[in-house]
Order: sequence, then structure tokens, then C-alpha cells
Amino acid sequence: MAAAHTPRDSAHAAAQGVRQALGGSFAAISKWERELGKLRVLVNVGELAAGEEEFPDDESYPVHEFPEIVGFLHEQWAGGGEPSAWVETAQEPHNGPVSAAAAQRRDEVAGEGGANPQRVAALRRRGRGCCVVAPIVLHGRAWGELYVARRTGEPVFGRPDADFASVLAAVTAAGIAQTERLAEVRRLAFTDSLTGLANRRAVDMRLDEALELHRRDEVVVSLVVCDLNGLKRVNDSRGHAVGDRLLERFGSVLSLCGAMLPGMLAARLGGDEFCLLAVGPPADEVVKVAGELCDRAGELDLGEGVAVGVASTGDPIGQVHSARRLFRLADAAQYKAKAARSGEPVVAGRHGGKDDPVVRLADAPDRRSGPERRRFRR
Repeated sequence: MAAAHTPRDSAHAAAQGVRQALGGSFAAISKWERELGKLRVLVNVGELAAGEEEFPDDESYPVHEFPEIVGFLHEQWAGGGEPSAWVETAQEPHNGPVSAAAAQRRDEVAGEGGANPQRVAALRRRGRGCCVVAPIVLHGRAWGELYVARRTGEPVFGRPDADFASVLAAVTAAGIAQTERLAEVRRLAFTDSLTGLANRRAVDMRLDEALELHRRDEVVVSLVVCDLNGLKRVNDSRGHAVGDRLLERFGSVLSLCGAMLPGMLAARLGGDEFCLLAVGPPADEVVKVAGELCDRAGELDLGEGVAVGVASTGDPIGQVHSARRLFRLADAAQYKAKAARSGEPVVAGRHGGKDDPVVRLADAPDRRSGPERRRFRR
């Protein structure tokens, strides 16, 4: 099976590989969402029936309709055995009867009817003659199901196919486990551990991609830089645990405001510095969100509000060739807001374009000391 980099890619590659290995016309992988009591379909591959999508948004089934995943399988494990696949059929087999073991398995799973009526009905409705179903087990627990079907009139799956499907399900489980571990590593690498927001690394990557879109398609890119006021006072007077709580509470406010515009990234840059990154919305809409952020931060019972600076390619700030310049502009605007103890955001370029004091401050030669400006981040 091909290597994959996301859980969706992993599920798609696994379904394609298993379908081909078992000679099926269709395959699907579903995940058991325990808290919702549903089997949610992650991917469908092969010949799709009416209403089926390759990557469905909301295709799911109540797990009580498929008791094998919560009943029979657990009993099997409790007895010291391993979960294995079984066959369902909606037709008389063309290559001889299904083995006695497979028939017994269906009886144990579906009761006296000898088959799961929901699966059989679905097979007939979608023009499929049989299927083999294999549980996917991760870390000793049922994770989901692997499902492979054949067209009506094609040979029915037999016991050897079911045994092979069990092996393929184990291989699939190993691939999913590796993908989930990589996803967790990636999450940790791009997430601030205290607030759960994105971190500086995530902002840098997203901003580089956004500015490429800006250069190519003139997409508006806006950066809101925030400096949380009063954190040092809280740390010194009430302890760092209370200071951390202030950071967490402001992070929640930032996330709430960021959700006001689609796709806006909320991040903690480090210490008491946070930011919002917007790609697409007009500059005025971003400034409106920044104003809302100032208002909400001022209502927190800890801290002393927030100083907010905004820089947007939608404003007259000159060409933005690099992420560093946009950061410098937003930094300079935030510095002005902090120096003026402003309760509103300061926006680069709104007062004179290139002659705006904020733009001149951002574009001035670096000085590591001096009364007017701090050293900008690189």
C-alpha cells in the first residue's frame, strides 16, 4: 500500500490496496465513533453507487445495527481469540456454498436470520452480490471496519478471502496507527502547549503560503499582532499559575474572535504575544475583528487589556515581499498602540500611506536600542 501523510490519505490508500488485493469492485473504511455510537465512513473507493461519495461528509450508521463490532468481537477477544473477518451475501453463490465456518459466523453475528439484514439490504440496493467485512483493531480495541464488496453475479467471497481480509485489516491498522502517531507529532510541533492555539512555527508556515497566494493572485493577507498587557504584574503579584490562567483565558478570547472570519488562524507567538492571521477577507473586516478583540480583552478580570496592531496587504503599506515585513508592520502598529495605551487597534498605513508613522517606523533601519522602538522579531 502506498505511503500516506494524513489520516484521510492513509484510509484511501488502504481501501484501494485492499480492494485490489481481494478482487472487489468497491471498498470502504469506517471508523467507530464511540461517543456518538456510530460507524462513520471515512472513504469509499471503486465503483460508487448512487449517493456514495469518495470522501463523504456525513455518511454514518448507528452501531447498534451492526452488533458484531460491539458484541461478537468483544466476546471473541474475551475468549482469547483474535477478531476475524466474515462474509455476507445477497445472492446464491456461484462458486459453491459459503463454508460452514462462515455460515456459523453469520449466525453468531446476525442471529437466526443467518445474516445482518442491514448489510444484505444495502448490498441489494447498491447492486452488489456479496461483501467481506473485517474489523480494524488498534491498541487492542475495535477502531472500525474494512468492507469490500463484489458485483452481483461475481463469485462470492469464501473463507480464504475472509482470512486474507483479516490479514489486510491488520496491515491497515498498522498503517493507520503510524499515520495517527505522525499526526500527533505534527500537532505537537505546531501547537502551543499552554493555550492549544497554533504556535509561531505554524504562523510562519501559513504566512509564507499566504504571501505566495498574494503575489500570485493578489489575495489579501492580514496580520493582527497582540501584546497582552499586565501579565508581568499578575505573575509578580499573584504567581505564575494565575498568569498562565490569564494567558489561557485570553487565548480563548482570541480563538473566539478569530472564528468570526473563515479560516483565520489564532496563535500564540510566545510569552505574552499572540496573533491572528487572515487570508482572503478584506482589511476592514479584519480591523473590525481586531476591535472586537480589544473590547473583549478589556472585560477580562485579570490583566490590563491588550495592545493590538494590524497590517494588511489591503491597506496602503507598499509592497510586501516577505513575511518579515508584514510582521514588522504589525509589530510597529502594536508598539504604537501600546505606547498610546490605546483601547483600539492601530492599523498600519491608515494615516498617510507610506508616510504613515507606523510604516516609517517599520521600514526604518534596525536599531537595537533607542527610545522609540523595540527590536523587531526576525
